[in-house]
Amino acid sequence: MTQSPARPLPAPKERRRLREAASLTRAQLASRVGVTSETVRGWETGRSTPRGRKGEKYVKLLHSLGDEAEMTSPQEAAADSDDDPEPSPATAPETASARRSARARRKAAAATDRKRPAAKDRGRGPVTVPARSHTPVPHGHRLILTERPRTTTPLRPDDAVAALTPDQAFDALYAFCAPALVRQTYLLTGRRELARESVERAFQNAWQRWPEVALDRDPAGWVRAMAYECALSPWHRLRPRYRHPEPPPSDAFDRALLDALLQLPPSYRRTLVLYDGVGLGLPETAAETEASTRAAVNRLAHAREALAERLPELADPETLHWRLVELASTGRLRAAKPPAVRRRGESRARFWTRAAIAFTVALIGTTALTVRTAPTHYEPPVPPGETVQGVPPPVAPGPLSEKERKLRAKLRQEQQRGPDRLLPQAR
Repeated sequence: MTQSPARPLPAPKERRRLREAASLTRAQLASRVGVTSETVRGWETGRSTPRGRKGEKYVKLLHSLGDEAEMTSPQEAAADSDDDPEPSPATAPETASARRSARARRKAAAATDRKRPAAKDRGRGPVTVPARSHTPVPHGHRLILTERPRTTTPLRPDDAVAALTPDQAFDALYAFCAPALVRQTYLLTGRRELARESVERAFQNAWQRWPEVALDRDPAGWVRAMAYECALSPWHRLRPRYRHPEPPPSDAFDRALLDALLQLPPSYRRTLVLYDGVGLGLPETAAETEASTRAAVNRLAHAREALAERLPELADPETLHWRLVELASTGRLRAAKPPAVRRRGESRARFWTRAAIAFTVALIGTTALTVRTAPTHYEPPVPPGETVQGVPPPVAPGPLSEKERKLRAKLRQEQQRGPDRLLPQAR
């Protein structure tokens, strides 16, 4: 008996494309294969290779999805074309049934993709939600924590530099990243004003170093790292305006989630927001947090455990992602306009430049005055006084005795009218 050869395993990008073409989430595909969604994520990113019986089942499922897509696309094209001939009576029932089955599959996929945790579902356990980074956004929703472009057409750097001026390029980067960054920093700090201020400070630093940022491979990542550093700076606790907490969210679950996030260490909180909120991979998260991949995995695991202890319904990573999205979207977090940020950055740069010039001038004047008034030769110091030996100390006259007083009175009388008084005579 001849055994049919095994079908080859598609490439990682093809695996993800087949899943998205079938309108399946990672959780749904993982439930069909019998693995976790993290395992499917590793297979689609290429970090791991499916092996064993579950790997074979995964390969068969991918090829079945590909076969369904190939069969569905000709039928949909025939249904959408306006100039197709009238079908024959023999094939009409098959075409109608195929159309009905295709419409049913599309409606079921759309209904599955729209399942995201709502306010009324809070506290009832995990809810099935789409994948956080690669699943298409359902109609009517928007991923407000991600910074991925909506267009798939790549733009070459040479074309971008030739088409945009520095001001236009900065404004485009700000309009693209600022709204999401404000919400991300709000999850890190729990303060709306501090989130806006940190993002503006990061973009002001980016505008001051624009030649460096414009040539960076990931300008959005550069600004995001700078905004996180500004938001998590320990010096904010010394400012009077940040000693009192801001009003918490109105929803009880959002308050509990924000309180649990703020009780995490800053490094754990940042890793959790980057991985489960923004949707970065573990290598990118580790690189942005300046840690090894193993350290990033440990931080993420501990942060998830701490959140799951306080809020058991957030044990599912997909549910945690959508809860973070909802928490970040509760408040009115609006960023300033790009021209205003550029003007503030330029005025701040001018202020510090003038302050540095004034300090330099003062230092030069102080140095010149010191050089002018300093002695030109060596002057030995005056030694301290010493006691001179062999010289008797001066003695002051003491009080007169009775005999001396009488003699003094006698002399005074005789000096005035005595017989022996000598008087000068003129010649």
